[in-house]
Amino acid sequence: MNLKAFSVSSLALLIAAVLSCKNKEQKSLPDIVDSTMKNVVETIAPPQKENLKPVITYHWMKKKEWQSLKDSFEGAQHLNILNAINRVDTTHLKRLDSILVPSDFSKPLSFYLPFPENIDQLKDVNKIILFSYPTQVFAAYENGKLVLTGPTNMGKKKTKTPGGLFFTNWKAKKTISTVDDEWILKWNFNVHNKWGIGFHEYALPGYPASHSCMRLLGADAQFLYGWADQWILKNDYEQLAYGTPVIVFGQYPFGEPRPWFKVTEDPKALDIPQDTLSHYIQPHLQTILERQQQRQALGTAAVKK
Repeated sequence: MNLKAFSVSSLALLIAAVLSCKNKEQKSLPDIVDSTMKNVVETIAPPQKENLKPVITYHWMKKKEWQSLKDSFEGAQHLNILNAINRVDTTHLKRLDSILVPSDFSKPLSFYLPFPENIDQLKDVNKIILFSYPTQVFAAYENGKLVLTGPTNMGKKKTKTPGGLFFTNWKAKKTISTVDDEWILKWNFNVHNKWGIGFHEYALPGYPASHSCMRLLGADAQFLYGWADQWILKNDYEQLAYGTPVIVFGQYPFGEPRPWFKVTEDPKALDIPQDTLSHYIQPHLQTILERQQQRQALGTAAVKK
């Protein structure tokens, strides 16, 4: 049999098979295709949670232009969004020659910043604060759900904020910096007692400018001051339990344009996916859970007594 005859014969057998299936199951060829495609579609994984945010575009607005429109930016929500995406406080926002402006001001603040709303890996962690050095943004989570996020200005090149795992220690509504006694730190929460590193309210010029600490807007610092847990001490020298875990991660590209400038070309340029966060969280997760359990056990024992 030649190739042509074989092809015709094969085609005839295929048609006969389809017709036979049609007679037996009363299904047409389109029905079979639709059923097959339905099964395929149902096996496709749903989109990841961090990709469900609507796309908000950004553009530059020069000082003269936005100053002429400043009345429309004086509302609390608008101002909070502008401060956050430019990594500045209100005073420094007014000094900028140009500012990043979103196409839409109607969304919650978290939609304009890079952390995801949920981190599945943290579902068993009661509280944790994450600081992203490259994006200059922090995020606080309870059992993997975002409760607060906002801008931060961390350590400058000569006095970088060290990366890794820390735990909140002592706190003070107002304290004096160990670097300069003229610097008043409000809503200060220490995370490394020997190094004198912590997070607190202070000026945000829009880039890493501190002496290792994590600067915050006043409202954010005040929230974390009341939300995070202090350590538990037996006396001045013995620690019984750790406070809230804090992870500082990533590297800031000193000497290059500020990373958030990229959002004008790609609105998702700074988004932090869960697999990236997992890279920084996983090495510390066991320690975090062990110290959390230690604190909980101490609380239970205290109640029983």
